[in-house]
Amino acid sequence: MTPVLPLDAIVLAAFLAFCRIGGCFLTMPGLSSARVPLQIRLFVAIAATIALLVHLWDVIIPHIDRRPVVLLPLIMSEVLIGSLIGLMARLYVLAMQFMLSAMAMMIGFNGMAGTGVEEPEPQAALASLISFSALLLLFVFDFHHDILRALVLSYDVAPVSGLFNPQTALIDLTDTLSEAFMVMVRLGSPFIAYAVLVNLGIGFVNKLVPQIPVYFISLPFVVAGGLILLYIAIPTILSLFADSFVGVTIGR
Repeated sequence: MTPVLPLDAIVLAAFLAFCRIGGCFLTMPGLSSARVPLQIRLFVAIAATIALLVHLWDVIIPHIDRRPVVLLPLIMSEVLIGSLIGLMARLYVLAMQFMLSAMAMMIGFNGMAGTGVEEPEPQAALASLISFSALLLLFVFDFHHDILRALVLSYDVAPVSGLFNPQTALIDLTDTLSEAFMVMVRLGSPFIAYAVLVNLGIGFVNKLVPQIPVYFISLPFVVAGGLILLYIAIPTILSLFADSFVGVTIGR
């Protein structure tokens, strides 16, 4: 017969699970956006904690200790571990936003920056539109389920008693940044080549005919060519972005 646990042990177990899950939701893309009200983030984290506590009960309850000297380090560790899981996913999305801003600059479509949809900082309209589409695509493909799955599996890699390891966290972050950089270079490579070739050609024309205001004449053609290239490449960009998400952020 399963022994009946005291109420304070149940509350502490649920709170420790909430620390890791809430820390992840605090930094993961989408839910951590400034556009999402704080109350919604809190209620979603509480609901996810209640739903996952059944699966996490056996790995959390043996480490419950009511002494503050033991409980406080556990709380700090759980928050940091959860934040690390969400941060790795967020770094991948931030890398996408950075590359999209660079792409908008390369095709001359980076005029006055507007308000970002997912971030509070100003962002080029083209970058804001495509980054929001990419984030929406991840939710359509249930990437948040992979985040929850990673939270459950994280107790095998980083158990409650193991506490937070800064060295391992830095290795995970640098690996995520490295792999995200390589993926984003692949996504932006057509635009990098386009910008190099177009600017090289414009430079030659300017040297051959210095009397012509080459910049004002060439800009409409540069923007038009870049938009045509974007129209052709955007399905592949979004597809590769979604395909690489789990492998870069969670697959490790």
